[in-house]
Amino acid sequence: MARKKKKKISRRRFYTNANREAWDEAAPIHRQINHQRMLDGFADPEFSTLDPHMKELLLQIGVQGKSAVQICCNNGRELLSLKRLGATTCVGFDMSEPFIGQARELARVAGHTDVEFTVTDVYDIPSYHADTFDLAMVTVGVISWMPDLAGFFDVAAGLVRRGGHFIVNDIHPVLMMFEEGDEGSYLAYSYFREEPWEETTGLDYYTGEDYDSKPNYSFQHTMSDILKAAIAVGFRLTHIEEHPQDVSGLCADLADTEANPPLGVTFVWEKA
Repeated sequence: MARKKKKKISRRRFYTNANREAWDEAAPIHRQINHQRMLDGFADPEFSTLDPHMKELLLQIGVQGKSAVQICCNNGRELLSLKRLGATTCVGFDMSEPFIGQARELARVAGHTDVEFTVTDVYDIPSYHADTFDLAMVTVGVISWMPDLAGFFDVAAGLVRRGGHFIVNDIHPVLMMFEEGDEGSYLAYSYFREEPWEETTGLDYYTGEDYDSKPNYSFQHTMSDILKAAIAVGFRLTHIEEHPQDVSGLCADLADTEANPPLGVTFVWEKA
């Protein structure tokens, strides 16, 4: 039994290390394309990168005076936007040091130098953060990067204190069945796919330009996979909404088709 667990952890580490290297490689590309726009934006006290739906949902849950954490925060733009809604202690975790560097720059320009950004593999978040936060947040694209979904939800549950909330706004699992093509997006993969995708065409999701990159790995998790992982760690589902509109830029043309599949999904869980 111990031998199997050790094998699982080492394989998980292989994927997260590979993805960290790929994101580190992408960071200067994102910086060149988007960083100045973010710096200019956060110089304005009214600027936010939260979409209206996410902002409204957070305000309904209640942000004012609450502590918040963003898991896999990238350049911190959503966490800084959450801070502007009245959150107190705010912490962001991401495995990419260059992206955390960008987050700290944005925090300085935004006047939120009290927001803490930490470089860490999501599965290695320090235990002293346990039961610390009123709100935990995950935004678009995170779930599919997780090689160990149960372990990910265990981490999230560990961060949130009892009565706190875990908000996930992400790609719908059905969208992972589609592939982009020259004549439009098309069904290409099983909903129940078990093997990971390996990509070496880069992570420039701003312009969509391909480049020869280090390999990165993503994973198909079904809706039942997600719900069972949440239930197993004691989360109680209080809100779920599926979205027909594009939330990620992946196969965005599907939003304009007659057979419009769900493209995004939002969950809110409460820790019992």
